[in-house]
Amino acid sequence: MTDAAPAPRANPWLLGHAAAEAALVEAVRAGRLHHAWLIAGPAGIGKATLAFRFTRWLLAGAPAPHGRAGEAASLALDPAHPVFRRVAAGSHADLLTIERGFDDKRRRQRREILVDDVRALGGFLRLTPAEGGWRVVVVDGAEGLNRNAANALLKLLEEPPPRALLLLVCSAPGRLLPTLRSRCRILRLAPLALPVMEGLLEQLLPETALAERARLAALAEGAPGRALALAEEDGLRLAGLVAETLAALPALTPDRAHAIADRVLAGEEDAFEVFADLLRDTLARALREAGRGGAAPAWLGARPLEAWAELWHAVGRLRDDTGRFYLDKREATLMTLSRAADIAAPR
Repeated sequence: MTDAAPAPRANPWLLGHAAAEAALVEAVRAGRLHHAWLIAGPAGIGKATLAFRFTRWLLAGAPAPHGRAGEAASLALDPAHPVFRRVAAGSHADLLTIERGFDDKRRRQRREILVDDVRALGGFLRLTPAEGGWRVVVVDGAEGLNRNAANALLKLLEEPPPRALLLLVCSAPGRLLPTLRSRCRILRLAPLALPVMEGLLEQLLPETALAERARLAALAEGAPGRALALAEEDGLRLAGLVAETLAALPALTPDRAHAIADRVLAGEEDAFEVFADLLRDTLARALREAGRGGAAPAWLGARPLEAWAELWHAVGRLRDDTGRFYLDKREATLMTLSRAADIAAPR
């Protein structure tokens, strides 16, 4: 998380998701709070922020929501409130957070949530709430649950204890077991409108030039966390290299590919992953526009849309395999560029 915004558990701000807040408030007020919620939406859109915001409000006794008459209900809790501070510090007795653990051997966060990460959940939920209210579990990055962890979670959802709430924060619901999804009420968060994004980035990145903030907002497609991550991860420079790569097609020579790879890897440690994500985002936007009959970039006309969709899938697999198997990132970058050149080559 960039220094411009606090981590989700300590973040007092949430913009653009008033309808989702109102749905949660109404469920509590009407006594129809489902025991498991799947909070879904693109990465960086505010899913975890909403999950912890709702958790704080519920653990504080569901106080009357703030807001003027006629406004949507809000789950805001004063940052000075003791519950806010304990949730932010990870010390509230009635909250358990499950996420990808740290791999001490490789000194990095694991790519999956393992069954050992879920194992403490059963005992936690069977306990009586320490403060007489609810016990809440937030599974942050639920798309990372491996099969054993997902099955362990599923068993708990089949017979949920009373006064227990499970919040699954998930950027890719399709990766979850269908039986797990079916036991959750789904709350989908929509991308923020461009004016909201621009206003938020003005507050969070005041020293960034207006043109750069506008470019970050466009690249992030309504996800403020994504915009902040790109600002921190040299995203604008890497987006320029994606544009350069695609503009060079179909005449992307091996020499030029090597030069682009050198420039990609000259930045942050995760530069390949960011470059791959930006390439896939660019491909997806172009395919969507073409599907709607909109203007298409010149490179898109070199091959059928199905070929570019194949590239989108191939880059995603290569990105995932590089992280999963700790492959050489220079080789992965060159393989990505080679695949793009092959797709765009005249037939």
